[in-house]
Amino acid sequence: MLSSVLRSKRAVQVNIEIMRAFVRLRRMLSVHKDLEHKLTTLEQKYDEQFKVVFDAIKALMAPP
Repeated sequence: MLSSVLRSKRAVQVNIEIMRAFVRLRRMLSVHKDLEHKLTTLEQKYDEQFKVVFDAIKALMAPP
């Protein structure tokens, strides 16, 4: 979202790094089931506010 608002090269890079961080988090969660449970709980609690973020993470983690 940041890159779409600011439209600068740096904003795009920051946005990409944020998404990569979420993907790394999801990969770690796949190894640690207790953390996955906690993230699922957070998703349910904040689903409306962060739906776009969680959907993007899931899309990035989906197998090709």
